[in-house]
Amino acid sequence: MRRREFIGSALALAAMPAIRVVGEEIGAVVPLKVGILGGTHSHGLAKAKALLASTDWNVVGIHEPDEKVRGRYEELGLKAVSQEELLEQSEVIVIESEVKDHYRHAKIALSAEKHVHLEKPPAETLAEFQELQILSVANKKLMQMGYMWRFNPGINAALEAAAKGYLGAVYLVRAEINKLVIREERGEWNMRGGTMFELGCHVIDPVVRLLGRPENVTTHLKTSGGENDRITDNTVAVFDYPTATAIVTSSILHPGGARHRHLHLYGSNGTALVKPIEQPVLEIEVDRDAGPYKKGRQIIKFPKYERYTPEFKELAACIREKRSLGITPENDLLVQQTLLRACGVAEPGTN
Repeated sequence: MRRREFIGSALALAAMPAIRVVGEEIGAVVPLKVGILGGTHSHGLAKAKALLASTDWNVVGIHEPDEKVRGRYEELGLKAVSQEELLEQSEVIVIESEVKDHYRHAKIALSAEKHVHLEKPPAETLAEFQELQILSVANKKLMQMGYMWRFNPGINAALEAAAKGYLGAVYLVRAEINKLVIREERGEWNMRGGTMFELGCHVIDPVVRLLGRPENVTTHLKTSGGENDRITDNTVAVFDYPTATAIVTSSILHPGGARHRHLHLYGSNGTALVKPIEQPVLEIEVDRDAGPYKKGRQIIKFPKYERYTPEFKELAACIREKRSLGITPENDLLVQQTLLRACGVAEPGTN
């Protein structure tokens, strides 16, 4: 199937069969059976805790070959099972393996006709990601991306303010996502694009959700950490749109970098700044009243936000209610295309 045909027609998930199971008591819903395939990703343990804490899920267990890593999950109460057992007993598979294994594991799960929650970044090439999306449609299974801030109330409020015109015409977006990685862990970042690929994807996602496909992408991918390993640890990507520019920076050289992560939107009527991103605080400043925002500066705080809880709640609801995810497959494909461009992988006819 050609990509144009896939994008144009094959993404409809309306025929997806429901897996709603109702218990004897009216309104009681039996938890969906979920298994974790791979546990080496840094988000894995926290996601396991979120699944265990939710009444939506019955966690079958984890398949993870590394004994030391597997032991951390067993301490949470997860059972270690074979890959075959995991696939046989689960309705949903959560992929939390190393980045290099994401595509392979997602293909295994989708081929076994399981719904998938796929840790980011989902694949190292566009062709691999397209293959996963085609499998998802062909087998009528959902594939949810693990971009961790899609349900962040601060980010979503800022995007809404921009999309509804409260900020006026948006002309600039700045986003930063940094952390400090010690020498012994640098090898985990040995991938094309380095920190832009592994971390930058989280802020590229809202940029694309707001502004869409950039006309051009200019990248600066550097090794600045003083190590002779060629790990891409200091990165900048500039996205050019007809009337706007977005600048994304990501580094693994920043002590206390998590405190400085932010998303900043600039418009002709004002700005929206999300900082910190967790626990989110939104600062809106507008030149004239717009929507719910009054002229001047206002600080908006949100109820306690648990990073992974809402995405798993959405996935369970969509499976039970026979509906598509809130973020479309078309958007997921565009994020993957844009992420690869930000990592220096150009599509034919683009930079």
